[in-house]
Amino acid sequence: MNQLSSGALKEISVDSKHVDKPIFQLLALKKIGANSGTNDRYRLLLSDGQHSYSAMLGTQLNSLVSDNKLQSKTVIQLDKYICNTIGETNKKVMIILEVSILSQANEKIGNPVPLSSTSQQQSAPSAQAPPPAQNPVPNKPVPKFQGGNLNKPAGGSFYGSNNTPTTPGGTPAVARPIASLTPYQNRWTIKARVTNKTPIRKWNNARGEGQLFSMDLVDQSGEIRATAFKEQCIKFHDLIQVDKVYMISKCSLKPANKHYTSIDNDYEMSFTYDTVVTPVEEDTEEIPGMLFNFRKIGELENFEKDTILDVIGVVKSTGECSTIMTRNSQEVAKRDIQLVDDSEQIVNLTLWRDQAENFDGSNNPVMAIKGAKLSDFGGRSLTISSASVMQINPDIPRAHQLKGWYDNVGCSKEMQSISKGGGGGGGGSANWFNLHEVNSQNLGKSEKADYYTMKGTIMFLKKENCLYKACPEAECNKKLVDNGDNTYRCEKCSKTCSNYKYRLILSAHIADCHSSLWATCFQDTAEGLLGQKAEYIGKLKEDDDEAFNALFEVARCKSYIFKMRAKMETFNEEARMKTTCVSATSIDYKDYSQRIISEINKLSIM
Repeated sequence: MNQLSSGALKEISVDSKHVDKPIFQLLALKKIGANSGTNDRYRLLLSDGQHSYSAMLGTQLNSLVSDNKLQSKTVIQLDKYICNTIGETNKKVMIILEVSILSQANEKIGNPVPLSSTSQQQSAPSAQAPPPAQNPVPNKPVPKFQGGNLNKPAGGSFYGSNNTPTTPGGTPAVARPIASLTPYQNRWTIKARVTNKTPIRKWNNARGEGQLFSMDLVDQSGEIRATAFKEQCIKFHDLIQVDKVYMISKCSLKPANKHYTSIDNDYEMSFTYDTVVTPVEEDTEEIPGMLFNFRKIGELENFEKDTILDVIGVVKSTGECSTIMTRNSQEVAKRDIQLVDDSEQIVNLTLWRDQAENFDGSNNPVMAIKGAKLSDFGGRSLTISSASVMQINPDIPRAHQLKGWYDNVGCSKEMQSISKGGGGGGGGSANWFNLHEVNSQNLGKSEKADYYTMKGTIMFLKKENCLYKACPEAECNKKLVDNGDNTYRCEKCSKTCSNYKYRLILSAHIADCHSSLWATCFQDTAEGLLGQKAEYIGKLKEDDDEAFNALFEVARCKSYIFKMRAKMETFNEEARMKTTCVSATSIDYKDYSQRIISEINKLSIM
């Protein structure tokens, strides 16, 4: 039988001492404050054989309850916990963060008596001396910005009317752990690090319009998302900096919307007009950095579409950066990459905008993503949103373990993909077809478009009508109408201009060993096949016909890995197949050979 840490509960809750890895017995367990759609919370009654005392179980440990590992009479060891004071009552709240299950006893050990509130008050400091604060506030003035008028001194720092958050009695506010916050409390303050901050996003609906930004906050007990709307958005966005620590108070709490965050907290914060945010310049090392709750790639098929989750993997292959047109006619950069982990599964991840343009997948880096969105597009795939955080080769144990696995084992292993689209240059991706299979399986003839990957060779590129003059506005690519007087009209922008930009729409005849087809290639794909930008090609067409024609001859007879989109469309009451080349990437012959070997092995088994 394990020996309980006799007297440890009194030392922790009354004497404010830290006891390293104390051993207690669980006497009772109760679910509290359970709301529909949120995580359950549990209160535990602990015993050290001499006293009993209640504690909160961190929500990340709820699986111990659901798996029946935590039961009445269980002997446990607290590997990590925090104990904070609530308000002016000196009452301590213990939150269990990490625990080891030691044994299951048949009966209660010892004869514990409850630690009463009177014993805490008798041990509390006298009224003449202020109670000790777990997170002491420096005596020197601390810069602060709050939900009132901001006064900016000459030195550039922002100050409010007071130096630190205080209680109604005037004493410095004591930070509460994030894991202990509920909507039924008020007058709380947290001390937390900002691990992520989104750009300002504008919204417009039936109730009006406005703007907002969100941030992720973390302390020793857990993390929470906070959002600032309208005036608070304008006030705080530039002042709050990522990786800085702040004291934050006078926010409202509401149930978290799990559709937009992977943060493991039942609640989220909203800034109010009275919100106070105070930078903390000292004693911040105890506040951790970003917390991850990684899911293995092999587990992703068990989650619902649109789930927000954390993923880490090694970049197996990287697709070319392409451009797509959004619903509001904006061009957006897009890049697909393939992630793999030691579950020996591959998933496609889509990067957007600057992240897509600047991403470097050389040397197979480890990528950690917090808040990736799971899609059912092409099986299972991931995409990064504005609220996601992406880290390359993070200095965390899981990243080092994955890199060692890939360099020694994973790089030469045959993997299965849970995504049905091409990501990189040859191997790994599913939904590969040759043109005979495309025709025999009637791809593109259903209501939705079909996507497939193929290896093909450029046989011919049409020069005629491959260029058009487009509106010069950055967010508009509408074809211009020639007014006949060296000016052009854009019907979309409703304006006349004297200049233009060239855009490419290239028809390509592509063949493999079975058949051939015609496919349409838009701007980025067409530029990749011709090896030049549209503006340069347009100038050649105007000034040098011989060089223009040579450009198309050089591009012939080159092979690529094509990702195609096939869809039956009706034009002039005639149905015809339209095939669009989504991307064309150079062939990674090592990966492509591995795929061919894998296909041969499958045929040999049949």
